[in-house]
Amino acid sequence: MNFPTRRMRRLRKTPQIRKILSETTLQAEDFIYPLFIKEELEEGAGEHIDTMPGQYRYSLEDAIDEAKRLEKLGLESVLLFGMPEEKDELGTSAYSDEGIVQQAVHRLKKETDLVVITDVCLCQYTTHGHCGIVENGKILNDESLRLLAKTALSHAEAGADIVAPSDMMDGRVGVIREMLDDGGFQDTLIMSYAAKYASSFYAPFRDAVCSSPSFGDRKTHQMSPANVEEALLEVELDLDEGADIIMVKPAMAYLDVIQRVKEEFRMPTAAYQVSGEYSMLRAGIEAQYLTNEAIYESLLSIKRAGADLIISHFTPDFLEGKLDTIC
Repeated sequence: MNFPTRRMRRLRKTPQIRKILSETTLQAEDFIYPLFIKEELEEGAGEHIDTMPGQYRYSLEDAIDEAKRLEKLGLESVLLFGMPEEKDELGTSAYSDEGIVQQAVHRLKKETDLVVITDVCLCQYTTHGHCGIVENGKILNDESLRLLAKTALSHAEAGADIVAPSDMMDGRVGVIREMLDDGGFQDTLIMSYAAKYASSFYAPFRDAVCSSPSFGDRKTHQMSPANVEEALLEVELDLDEGADIIMVKPAMAYLDVIQRVKEEFRMPTAAYQVSGEYSMLRAGIEAQYLTNEAIYESLLSIKRAGADLIISHFTPDFLEGKLDTIC
């Protein structure tokens, strides 16, 4: 028996001791903030997202202002999502030089020092709301790759530091890498949504960016929540195709996947604390079932599982010092 010589409570007796002995810490540079930018919005007319309390769709000008505000508080990185004024079957606004994301990238690289990451997908830009070309009710994989790569290239041309394909089409990282390299953008990073699950936790996001599919679902390309070995294979394939950073999405319900991915590949790993996770915690706090310590604990768990980067709608709360620590 080690007791009374070994007393673990000595390591926890004051907040100061608990703080200096913390194995996991959260820093501003760990966070990536998702910004929703809507093309037809007028300046100063931000749209509150009812399913994501405290989050907004921004006009271009307001998005730039919000990014600048958060940069002053320590923000290092943003992830941009665009909502075009017009949609069509092929999502042509996604790869337009004058697209809303392309405009935002150009402005942010000119006016801030932020790392600018762009979501690469077609779902927000197509009338059918799916992540690729649709023909006879089927999402076509190979035919979609060129349009996804064109989108990534247009983001790189606008100045994006990192492009993040979220579509989950097979082979898209390789085609994007090839098109970026051929276009002279060998140094543009790819952060792949490598292990993206077909999750029910996405529902508020699809409302936020108006990207719900008009028919069917995304289970033919996004992963089954039951599988983890498959996630490791998805990550391996994306790394082989040229991904520089890999992502697990969602985060909180997939902490085991984050841990397995980090231990297996030892590559820069991001995790997306998605809209449903955000709204669930907000609702619990609003109902007084939880306190905002639960937010901090959720973020800490993602970092502890192995994520180097956390994409979270709680980023402003952390930067503004609104989250109570649990030390």
